[in-house]
Amino acid sequence: MDLFDLSNKVAIVTGGNGGIGLGMARGLAAAGATLAVVGRNAEKNQIAVDELGANARAFVADVTNAAEVDEMVSEVVKSFGGIDILINNAGTNIRKRPEDLSESEWHHVLDTNLTSAFLCSKACYPEMKRRGGGKILNNGSMTSLFSSPWLTAYGSSKGGMVQFTRGLATAWAEDNIQANCFLPGWIDTDLTRRAREQNPDLHQQVLTRTPADRWGEINDMSGIAVFLASAASDFVTGTAIPIDGGFSASI
Repeated sequence: MDLFDLSNKVAIVTGGNGGIGLGMARGLAAAGATLAVVGRNAEKNQIAVDELGANARAFVADVTNAAEVDEMVSEVVKSFGGIDILINNAGTNIRKRPEDLSESEWHHVLDTNLTSAFLCSKACYPEMKRRGGGKILNNGSMTSLFSSPWLTAYGSSKGGMVQFTRGLATAWAEDNIQANCFLPGWIDTDLTRRAREQNPDLHQQVLTRTPADRWGEINDMSGIAVFLASAASDFVTGTAIPIDGGFSASI
């Protein structure tokens, strides 16, 4: 038995058309999974699917909208016959101090990063239960452990994601569904490039704090995706695992 074989498994990856989501989707594709790449940008979705191969298909949906999530999940089941793996990766950030955040900006970040995970998980649950189990992977970010004056909304959403993951793990263990949180460190993505534009010192600050002495790349997320989505992690649930080059272990 190959513990890491994902052949005949169907995976949904929200925000899978770029950044961390694409890195994770690459890992799942290499392990044999069939992929549903979900995002709002149809063009980006298709570019990702073209790279990932014949076992990938794009689905356009706003994962903050319950009706669109339900429709997307229904279409994935119709297309592929079921759902075994869900990666809740869709996310956004608004870098403002808390006193400068508007109520609508707060809700936009919380809804995109956290409520979307609730909606997608709830929609996928009946299908996972029907198939005898499943895997849910949630993007918790290192800001679930650390924060800054500019990350109040983002960090709150990611701290909530860790607790949400634990809730799913305890609620759905009886259905053989494992839920785990992955905590990416400083990964080179469009989101972190914008952060470096706002803070020119950030690049060197990250290198100084990171024992691996480099920024992460999106392909550094491939291995953790395969592990948490495969039979290799069948007794791992409710965890929050850093993928950060040692950043969280350093002082």
